[in-house]
Amino acid sequence: MSDELKIDLDQFRTSWLEDVREGNPSTVELGRRFALKLVTQWLDTSDTTSDFIYCDGSGDGGIDVALLDTGPDEITDDSATSGHTWYLVQSKYGSAFAGTGTLLIEGQKVIDTIDGRRPKLNSLAEGLLERLSNFRNGAGTGDKIVLVYATERSLSDDEKRVLNDLRAMGTARLGAIFDVETISIETIHARLREVESITSANRLMVDLKAQLVPSGPDLLVGSVGLLNLYDFLKSYRERTGDLDRIYEKNVRRFLGGRGKVNKAMQGTLRDAPERFGLYNNGITIVVHGYEQNEDAVKLAEPYIVNGCQTTRTIWEVFHNKLSAGGTGVNPETDAWRSRAAQGVVVAKIAKVGDSGESLLQAITRYTNSQNAIKEKDFLALTGDFKTWQGELATRYNLYLEIQRGGWDSQKALQNTTPMTKQFTRHANAADLVKVYGAGWLGEVGLAFGKNPPFLPDGSVFKRIVNESDADGGPFGAVDLYAAYLLQQATIFMGFGRGAEKQSRRQTRFLFAMIVIDLFRDVLSRAGKPHDLRSVSASLVSVLENDAAKTVLLDQAAEVIDGYFTQGSDDSVFIEPAYLNSFNSDLNAFLKWEKLGKSDTDTPRLKNAMAINKAVLGRSIGGINGRDTITAAMNEL
Repeated sequence: MSDELKIDLDQFRTSWLEDVREGNPSTVELGRRFALKLVTQWLDTSDTTSDFIYCDGSGDGGIDVALLDTGPDEITDDSATSGHTWYLVQSKYGSAFAGTGTLLIEGQKVIDTIDGRRPKLNSLAEGLLERLSNFRNGAGTGDKIVLVYATERSLSDDEKRVLNDLRAMGTARLGAIFDVETISIETIHARLREVESITSANRLMVDLKAQLVPSGPDLLVGSVGLLNLYDFLKSYRERTGDLDRIYEKNVRRFLGGRGKVNKAMQGTLRDAPERFGLYNNGITIVVHGYEQNEDAVKLAEPYIVNGCQTTRTIWEVFHNKLSAGGTGVNPETDAWRSRAAQGVVVAKIAKVGDSGESLLQAITRYTNSQNAIKEKDFLALTGDFKTWQGELATRYNLYLEIQRGGWDSQKALQNTTPMTKQFTRHANAADLVKVYGAGWLGEVGLAFGKNPPFLPDGSVFKRIVNESDADGGPFGAVDLYAAYLLQQATIFMGFGRGAEKQSRRQTRFLFAMIVIDLFRDVLSRAGKPHDLRSVSASLVSVLENDAAKTVLLDQAAEVIDGYFTQGSDDSVFIEPAYLNSFNSDLNAFLKWEKLGKSDTDTPRLKNAMAINKAVLGRSIGGINGRDTITAAMNEL
């Protein structure tokens, strides 16, 4: 168990709020920062990639921040359902939250807004409402609109009961598409805890009605009724406020109703639920311990490590069928419920006890071995990222955050334990993989528009970690550190959403690609190796040399600024694809998977890069940029 996971909740909360409060922000900005940080860590996404809509202020309709999650784009099955989710976030930081009254009043306000009963909305909220209305009109069975309360502390039992009332109110008015979630700083803290770090006094206990028999001292085998499993998941969510937490030890999260397997499960659950146990491989739940009686078992700290897709598909179908609201009798639903009562899921309950994480990891690995999951999918559990985390700490004094929220826990540890290693620099592993994928592999459009290709089991991730023979060796800590330095360089050069120059607001991944492309040209002309590993090692020396760094970054920024200038000879605004394929939609063009990949796809960009490569080789004021960069590498 790592030291940062020993930090208690109060210490973690204090550190977590440091950057939220930094700079004495206004009340609106404070609430926005709070919600943004909490939601991005909860969904494990990035605020620079996700399309957040800020409505907070007068006339916001009860919605502070909105986000459309379109699911795992890596899965392609044209006949599958969409599984998109709108998250409508209410930021209730500090005095903005006053208990059950706040939940009821603000929740009803959001329901009224979605239902078109609040006419006085600001322009941002009006635009969002139009999108929500279109979403509702075209929604599939897997689509959701989720009201999310973002609070500093977890809700009390009374407050959680109010959420159930709001769910009933929302589903009665809006249908089964509506749901309510609650997240807090404790949600993130709980996700960071290891099984063995939880004491018996605060261990989560959840009842599961099931027919199970012992198979040795630490294993129960049997079946769980579909309705009982749904009740178990409901109880878990009511207790924790976060259903996804039960999958934290799994290899991958719910894939949505988009793959062939999940769609087939949906069909069985809707049309023949009584046969579900005949077709499904079952689930595995690991627990710290269990207490069994005649028809139920009490589970301590349960995690579903195999069967994530099965249980979430059951949840979605049963939630739509049984939690749609209404007080009358629906014969069709009653008939389906009777058939569902006959359906079961084969289940294994494995007790890990004090054997803790190592046994849990082994169970997760082997119970997932029948799926199409590659070895590198297990990085989050046992793999190289933990090794690289140690190497980056030792060699570069850089803290690598493997799971969002880890840095806040590390800061709390440093604040409370002065003798521990004191990091001043940190980076999120997933963010660095995206920088590397955009820069080294040229996947700029994917990096700007999507997350899944850069996560374990994603197409770009696999290229990064698996294709080592042609890359000069395996991917490692040096590559991550080079990506970190390049990430910091984009910040240093003023790239990002709040950039002063319009040309630099949406182009940080494109900038990364251009930096690497210019640098490769320098390596090639100097007769130096320019495989991926060599690029990383050499780039570290250049970005840690002020003169060489300035030359390289300035030239790359020159490409960006010229490319996004109206009227320039090599402007994005005269790119054939921008005009003809994307109808002058810059945002869509920047998410294009072919962006920057060939002279045919983006001839204006390629020409601008060629010109600036030549400029690097000229002597200006007695300084040759290419020679300056080469000299920095020769100092190694």
